Amino acid sequence: MPPSDGSPAASPASSASRVRYRRILRFASGVLIQLWWFELALPRLGLRRLALRHRTARLQRLARRFHMLAAELGGLMIKVGQFLSSRLDVLPPEVTRELEGLQDEVAAEPFEAIRAAAERELGVPLTVAYAAFDPAPIAAASLGQAHRARLSPAIAADLGFADVVVKVQRPGIDEIVAIDLAALRRVARWLMLVRVVSTRADVPELVEEFAATSLQEIDYRHEAANAERFAADFAADPGVNAPVVVWERSSLRVLTLSDVTAIKITDVAALDAAGIAPAAVAQELARVTFQQIFVHGFFHADPHPGNIFVTPLPEPVDGRRWRLDYVDFGMMGEISPTLRSGLRDFILAAVDRDSRGLIAALERLDVLLTTADTEELERAMDALFGRFGGMGIAELQRVDPRELERFARQFGETIRALPFQLPENFLLLIRTISLVSGDTSALDRDFNMWDAVDPFAREILSPGGGALRTLGRQLANSATTLARLPRRADDLLTRIERGEVSVRTPDVDRRLRTIERSIARAVSALVFATLLFAGVLLLPTSAVLGWVLMAVSVVPLVHVVATWRSR
Repeated sequence: MPPSDGSPAASPASSASRVRYRRILRFASGVLIQLWWFELALPRLGLRRLALRHRTARLQRLARRFHMLAAELGGLMIKVGQFLSSRLDVLPPEVTRELEGLQDEVAAEPFEAIRAAAERELGVPLTVAYAAFDPAPIAAASLGQAHRARLSPAIAADLGFADVVVKVQRPGIDEIVAIDLAALRRVARWLMLVRVVSTRADVPELVEEFAATSLQEIDYRHEAANAERFAADFAADPGVNAPVVVWERSSLRVLTLSDVTAIKITDVAALDAAGIAPAAVAQELARVTFQQIFVHGFFHADPHPGNIFVTPLPEPVDGRRWRLDYVDFGMMGEISPTLRSGLRDFILAAVDRDSRGLIAALERLDVLLTTADTEELERAMDALFGRFGGMGIAELQRVDPRELERFARQFGETIRALPFQLPENFLLLIRTISLVSGDTSALDRDFNMWDAVDPFAREILSPGGGALRTLGRQLANSATTLARLPRRADDLLTRIERGEVSVRTPDVDRRLRTIERSIARAVSALVFATLLFAGVLLLPTSAVLGWVLMAVSVVPLVHVVATWRSR
């Protein structure tokens, strides 16, 4: 197991762990060096056009290499790949597409190893613990795998069901998780040495949040408690269901649950065959997700299609003959009342297309640091709402791709320029919304998340009336602004004293950058000419030095040629 310094223990038993640790760090260091060179170094040298050349293909190659590494190593590398594949907000689609489906490529553990692990954990042979146990897994994940089984008659009679799904952890997964976390912590420390990263996010804190979630996932008792809490939250809602935990056959590394598998939520053909409207399923999925996040404050953070089923019912319940069944409660998110209140304000501002209110909500959530200049962000949000607000996926697909690309680039530059810190569980929330958005789009291409959240936000989040709600939000925004004024004024005075305050004029800035590039080319041309002539003059008296100077003159010449077209 890795010690506190983040490196694997030095023992014969950990030789495979050391190899794994070094492979992860070797890959990460290569990626960071390449990104530093193309994304930071070359642009600062005036070679931005050269850095952007073949950028898409370069990022695709990096994503493909990580895909191969994660599929081979398994463990938390699969989880990292899953997380990155859902970050459509910060990663280009060329990268996220390369990482899609990574979970489906996890190889199943041999059944004999699973049998031994389960019997060691339960303390009895599988033939005694269960009346039947299918050796073929129904799902293989990075941390464990699931098998169908039947309970013994005595336990089945007590619980009222016999068919179950048994999750068994992969042997040795504890050590693998520890090694992967040690490597990720080391990479996080490397990232904090890059100023453009350290001033915008606390990467070690994000890794620790990921670590806490991962360690909870390898404790099946924690997942069992999550399943029961989720079921209790929706006890009065017949349209949502969770499996029953069989505690007599569950422990730290083995979890037995009632079998609720049915129609995979994105299997549109099967839904149609069962007489279930996919569009209605999309609407219900969105409602249930918002209910988890904003009402219960406890949400399923891994709602990919393999973890949600649609179960046809023999009799209609509340006018509907089907329900949603959730499985796999290892990754759950919890939102504090304070954060939940801030998120409600955020959603209401987004629904009202209120840029100022949205930024105020971000500040109350402490997402934006007090040093953030929010004027550019407010203008960007106004432009976003004005052009694309209210559009669904299908409508966005009809927008000129060049316009979307141009707007996304400008908006992304504004976001990246702001210092921010994500509060606890925010990454899980982003992941959840991203996955649910993908599920609803697969069910109904015309599904509009704006339409789904609007009535929810107005009727469930703020049932107190339109005018009163707006007045209350405006008063809260004003109170927050007033409360922050002394600190922001102090920050502003400090920045003025340091000479860090600047006036942002996009057009002037672009012209200044053009002038700077022209000056840089002129300087490079002058240096090239000086070195070349000096080398020619020195050839008769010092041939070696002359040739060296002439050779070195190629460097500024390359800069002149590479940036010539950027005028």
